[in-house]
Amino acid sequence: MADAIVSAVVERVATMIEDKIRYEVNLVKGVKKELQNLSKKLNTIRKVLDDAEKKAVNDQSVKSWLKELENTTYEMDDILDEWNYSLLKHKLEDFAEPEQKIGCSFIPCSCLSFNEISVRRDIAKKIEHVNAKLDQILKEKDDFNFVISLPAPESHREPTTSSIDFKNVYGSDIYKKRDDIVRNMMHNGGGTQILSIVGTGGLGKTTLAQLIFNDPQFDKDWLKIWVCVSDPFIVSKVAKDIVKSVGKETISPDADPLEVVLQKLKASVLGKKFLLVLDDVWSEDRDKWQPLKINLEYGAPGSKILVTTRNERVAKRMGTSDDDIYHPKELNPEECWSLMRAISLEGKSENECVKFVDVGKKIASKCKGLPLAAVVLGRLLQFKDLEGWEHVEKSEIWQLENAEVDLFPHLVLSYNDLSPALKRCFSYCAVYPKDHKIHAETLIEEWMAQGYLGSNSGNCAVELKGRENLRNLAMRCLFQDIEKSESGEQIEWCKMHDIVHDFALFLRKNDDKERSCQVCDPSLVSHVQEYRSLSLDYKPPFDERDRISQVCDCMKSLRVLRIRGGLPPVGMETLIHLRWLDLSRSDLSKDGLGIICKLYFLQTLLLSQCELTEIPREIGNLVELRHLDLSWNRELKELPESISSLVELQILKIEGTDINCVPEALGELSNLHTLELCQI
Repeated sequence: MADAIVSAVVERVATMIEDKIRYEVNLVKGVKKELQNLSKKLNTIRKVLDDAEKKAVNDQSVKSWLKELENTTYEMDDILDEWNYSLLKHKLEDFAEPEQKIGCSFIPCSCLSFNEISVRRDIAKKIEHVNAKLDQILKEKDDFNFVISLPAPESHREPTTSSIDFKNVYGSDIYKKRDDIVRNMMHNGGGTQILSIVGTGGLGKTTLAQLIFNDPQFDKDWLKIWVCVSDPFIVSKVAKDIVKSVGKETISPDADPLEVVLQKLKASVLGKKFLLVLDDVWSEDRDKWQPLKINLEYGAPGSKILVTTRNERVAKRMGTSDDDIYHPKELNPEECWSLMRAISLEGKSENECVKFVDVGKKIASKCKGLPLAAVVLGRLLQFKDLEGWEHVEKSEIWQLENAEVDLFPHLVLSYNDLSPALKRCFSYCAVYPKDHKIHAETLIEEWMAQGYLGSNSGNCAVELKGRENLRNLAMRCLFQDIEKSESGEQIEWCKMHDIVHDFALFLRKNDDKERSCQVCDPSLVSHVQEYRSLSLDYKPPFDERDRISQVCDCMKSLRVLRIRGGLPPVGMETLIHLRWLDLSRSDLSKDGLGIICKLYFLQTLLLSQCELTEIPREIGNLVELRHLDLSWNRELKELPESISSLVELQILKIEGTDINCVPEALGELSNLHTLELCQI
């Protein structure tokens, strides 16, 4: 799967280019034309990205093309950062040492402008280099015959039916859930009741619906209708499928007007008690659902509509109450093994099966309770010998040949339903280890640092957008084990199911040869390239040889960096693109902190437990800082007055310090909404 971040980077670069054209290009001849050409090329490419990303699922050459485009747009992003950095650096230096500029007062601009021009000439050459790369990318684009725009995507899966093979249904919870839902239906005799089964792809929603549909209690006096909806949600098609299933009304081979179809739907259910299953619903558009719902209400009291969906928002938009939303549970390890064994060892004698049991149970653990994964792995193992099983057991599920072809299309449906912003936020989550408990505030800050949430202006607007993105992903069951705040309004912690995590890794997977580094481990280089993020947590006991002692060129593009414990690496001042930095528990001197204060684009700076005794006045240079954590530096007694320059600051943590008085000007920081200052 192509990396969806491409469109985000292209959009940001295009926006920044417009600003540069408007304000900053007068000093370097020809830069304006170069930027305009680059902007035009990027916008041309943007028109085919949707088609390119879809084709990249099964075409490695397209995926490689997209990866080259991503690297090039990131390169341009970094160039614009360098430009902004040079401007801000000279501005801050001019402000700090005005007396050194007095001798140049007869010149209309600062003496530093000569150096500034040199920097911009260097940047102009880099832009020219990027333009040349984009020329090649544009040339290769034509070889793929990309389509500029596509109609609404058709479903990638075969339509489901109500038929079910009971002997292939595993899991005690699914029968318990069936009994709970059927009991609910039978005891609710009012108007038309709408119930929903919500869960991620492959969890068994359709199987549960099939069990309910085939329950004997619905065999007598019930009109039973099964419709596979999928995507797109076309009102006339769903209505026609219901009418055809009932068989009372005839549907013309020609396209009937929607009003005619809806009248036939009304006549089909009029006065009848029905059970209607709408399997695999995606659309959140209440207006599309409303005409169907109005005409279905002409059924007899006590009629039931059962919806399966991956998105809880869909369930609520269709009118399902919270008490009527059901979430299937995952299989336990033994149930996963039983399902996988039934498929992979079908037809083999008990004696033949015995030798596969130990390794089979280990493989089944990879399914992490997902029935679809057990089925996929069962099919994959069906014609393999014991050695083949052992090879599978040692592999990541998403690296298995053909496994992703069968497994991930079900998740691709969920992924393709996301907006570009949600796509890039989702795939970034693979940066965390499996089974990691994700802190929502940290994740949102990292999304912001990567530029995934758009413009950083507007005070809390970006954070609110991040919260909304997190809720949207959770509603689509792409997160689990969700913990909310006491008010129940905000997600505070969450996890990703291992199979969903595998899919996110699959999206970021790059089969191209990585850029080599003679100093750093190849896996570190690859990780930095894919995520522009790096996390190293040194906990004792540790081996000094494992530490990164110096910033390497391969790390220069980092936006997010976490190095906890020990000494920060030499050369930190070169990481000018950093937006998010965590050096908690690091041995950080005043001079070291002074270097950090040159990273002007920092939005989050976490310095908890660093044994700091003094904060330099240069902290005021971090004018984009939103979150500053100085907690548990027990010898820290005061904050410099320059902290009042941090006009974007929203969160300041100084609990566990010896600070008993904060600068009066702190009250002028209008964006500051969280101040944690409990003393030791």
